[in-house]
Amino acid sequence: MSVAPETGGMDVFVYGTLTDPATAASVLETYTYRGPATLAGLHRVDGRYPTLAPGGTTDGRLLRTPDVAALDAYEGVDRDLYVRVSPPRADTADGRVECYVGDPAALDAPVEWPGTGPFADRVGRVCRREDVGVRVRE
Repeated sequence: MSVAPETGGMDVFVYGTLTDPATAASVLETYTYRGPATLAGLHRVDGRYPTLAPGGTTDGRLLRTPDVAALDAYEGVDRDLYVRVSPPRADTADGRVECYVGDPAALDAPVEWPGTGPFADRVGRVCRREDVGVRVRE
């Protein structure tokens, strides 16, 4: 692993396998953890892989990396396993954080996302309506 520069890259809220440095190092060429974080408005549910569901909170870590394509590949975005959403950082005025949400149908997870239409659209609507946000913990 090499440390990502403080500028550049994207901040990602991770709550599953990527919270483990060994896993992150096997997926990403460059990354750094920026501290513990809490995602408000979505809670973790375990299926074949961890995912999120509406309501509650999830503890995890904030990870910074410029390797967006590697993360998308690992999370199976092209295979419709996960979608990437961009909730705001609750502790800054203008920051956003990326977060991956797994499709419960693809992951055998007991989660219901309200509404109709494609999974990514339903997740986006809930995130906007429920004021989902990430806060870095000290």
